[in-house]
Amino acid sequence: MIAEERVERLHALAREAAADGETDHAREYVRLARRVAERNRLSLPRTFVRFACDDCDRYRRPGVDARVRLADGHVVIACDCGRIDRYPY
Repeated sequence: MIAEERVERLHALAREAAADGETDHAREYVRLARRVAERNRLSLPRTFVRFACDDCDRYRRPGVDARVRLADGHVVIACDCGRIDRYPY
């Protein structure tokens, strides 16, 4: 499906932009990917959900703009904006 391919491409572009320090471009790619997925009733890939902040739309890079910790049975990811996400493992 074309929409799935576009979401994957936007995810790759967001990752590359975040690695290059272009946070504004990365945020725009994250917003576009979410909008494409929403309009086509797609679920976002797990890696995209884990690395994109829901509050500030930042593509998080562990150790740079997000803190990652292990707690009792889950991973805790704290974004610089203050949002804390917990994922079981």
